[in-house]
Amino acid sequence: MGCETLWLPSSSVLLVLHFLVLRLLGLSNFSVSDSPDPLPIPPATRTSSMASSDKYDIVIVGAGPVGLLLSLCLSRWGYKVKHIDNRPVPTATGRADGIQPRSMEILRNLGLKRALMAYEPAKVFDVAFWDPLPGGKGIHRTGNWPSCPRFIDTRYPFTTLVHQGKIERVFLDEIAKAGTTVQRPWTIVGFKNDGKDETYPVEVNLKCLDTNVIETVRAKYLFSGEGARSFVREQLGIKIHYKDPIAFVWGVMDGVVRTDFPDIKTKCTIHSDSGSIMVIPREENMVRLYVQIASSTDPDWNPRKTATVEEVQAAAKKILRPYSIEWDRVEWYSVYPIGQGIAEKYTLDHRIFMGGDACHTHSPKAGQGMNTAFHDALNLAWKIHAVESGFAQRSILASYESERKKIAENLLDFDNKYATLFSKRPPSADEVDSASSYNASSVQNEFVETFKSACEFTSGYGVAYEPNIFNWSPDHPAKSPLFNIPGVKLTPGRAFTPTSVTRLSDANIVHLEQEVPANGAFRIFVFAGSPSKTKKAIEDFAANLEKERSFLSVYRRPDIANVSYFERHNPHSKLFTICVIYASEKNAVDLQTLPRIIRDYHHHIYADDIPDIRVPQAKYAAHEKLGFDPEKGGVVVTRPDSHVACTIQLVEGNGTVDALNEYFGSFSTKPLGQSSQSSHL
Repeated sequence: MGCETLWLPSSSVLLVLHFLVLRLLGLSNFSVSDSPDPLPIPPATRTSSMASSDKYDIVIVGAGPVGLLLSLCLSRWGYKVKHIDNRPVPTATGRADGIQPRSMEILRNLGLKRALMAYEPAKVFDVAFWDPLPGGKGIHRTGNWPSCPRFIDTRYPFTTLVHQGKIERVFLDEIAKAGTTVQRPWTIVGFKNDGKDETYPVEVNLKCLDTNVIETVRAKYLFSGEGARSFVREQLGIKIHYKDPIAFVWGVMDGVVRTDFPDIKTKCTIHSDSGSIMVIPREENMVRLYVQIASSTDPDWNPRKTATVEEVQAAAKKILRPYSIEWDRVEWYSVYPIGQGIAEKYTLDHRIFMGGDACHTHSPKAGQGMNTAFHDALNLAWKIHAVESGFAQRSILASYESERKKIAENLLDFDNKYATLFSKRPPSADEVDSASSYNASSVQNEFVETFKSACEFTSGYGVAYEPNIFNWSPDHPAKSPLFNIPGVKLTPGRAFTPTSVTRLSDANIVHLEQEVPANGAFRIFVFAGSPSKTKKAIEDFAANLEKERSFLSVYRRPDIANVSYFERHNPHSKLFTICVIYASEKNAVDLQTLPRIIRDYHHHIYADDIPDIRVPQAKYAAHEKLGFDPEKGGVVVTRPDSHVACTIQLVEGNGTVDALNEYFGSFSTKPLGQSSQSSHL
């Protein structure tokens, strides 16, 4: 998309048109000096009008992974988004390429998985480690294990590998469907939170790099997804602290190769007497090679050290001996320094935020840059939505930094520890077997424990947010004794565990954790136990939801009288979806006897009758796998990002809904639970 302008001198219009024609003709190297009669470009032209069209809910700078996911969420959820990127075109090839299991879960919840898998990406189920043979005889495999062992409960026990350009393309298509266009090539040249407009307190100055026009807009929020060289971060004076005093320069190369190396289609970390290399299989017969070029421990350390394609290829050939490797073609190549750094702050005022590489950088070994960015974006998106929809107090935005910065710090600490520990020696076969085992308890040592942490971090399931207003703990303001059901195997702050159930409306076997799409709503999973034993508790639960001051009534949809019969997820409130799961066979649940407010969620009523290999003896696998009594049941609240918020006992009377009112009331803008009058949902 070209730059939008409000006014240009006529000579400048001619010049811009001139260059556009040249671009269409493919004359990309043509410059002003090549023109027989060059026309001068005037100084930057500033647009000054401040109509309603110049006001946005958010301005997003940068169209990498973090900016794209944030833009997609907020655009879909009805916000007016101004999204710019300083590159003339999206990523053509190279850059990030690994989608970890938990990220794939998120992308599926966003409805993007099918489009991504259409590219037929490589899938890495195994990681192989190679080390030097004695006597300089080359390398040999010293161990291999699952990239996502069975002790991690996931539907996607592999890393999906496809280059960032294709991932961006999927996002851009969906963003356009939601009504937002990424404008290119634009950059940010200034901003300030001057508060002159109480609703749109942030003034942002944006510049079109093609025309030099500067446009001034106002926004409720500004987000920097600019990467490691963030202009916004620099202007705010926020420093990056480097965790590891050792820095590295890496060369990375994507290409099609011919080789007799047996693990070329597997992710490999290779140490040899000639250096180290990481092998990453890619789509379309490509392979990515990471080659360490320099380290700050080298006597001649130079952070600006570089290497040619030929030099990196020669290094790879030496490292892989006695195996051979030749390149049919090289698609992409880059050299870049890596340091384990983290920003002091992610925001100063809860109006101007940063995420992704603008906040944290780490080595490519962990493969976490893009994946951490996805988590950053989703975390911020639903919290902005909670505030701007009028549901949550503005103070909750502080939890974006506290949650995401802590995860980044943990990741950097792990990255440093694991790399150091692994560099000491290759793991033994016993340790490999122990670490790969689901019941790994026979051999407990530092490497095994670090490997387990590695799997959780690299898979994304190691994200465990600490107790706060969203993640219940005994210190939470909500004090009902019904919180924290004994024996339940769900931890507030961690991702909701996958389970399979039968949807009663169409008898489809479905994945419960995917049944509610990423729409900014909290999910309330009522594990309803035995229909005969919990009939009164469910009736009371429904009756208390009907009360005028219940969370569901207070935040009912303003258009509730006109809600379509076909609305699947939010018939009463756009902020909550209720799912009810009975511990019974599908034909044992009589839907017509359920309370009307429960029947309104007819697409979200399920039977727990699908076996699960992790609990092979369980009759009601979803209940028992999560630790619920199949007769009594219980309630789980998950946040809009599918992390567990709290668990609550399902009891007769008003206790269960009172506890929900307490939980949501701890951060809601309106008081909950004071009145017993009925509403008309």
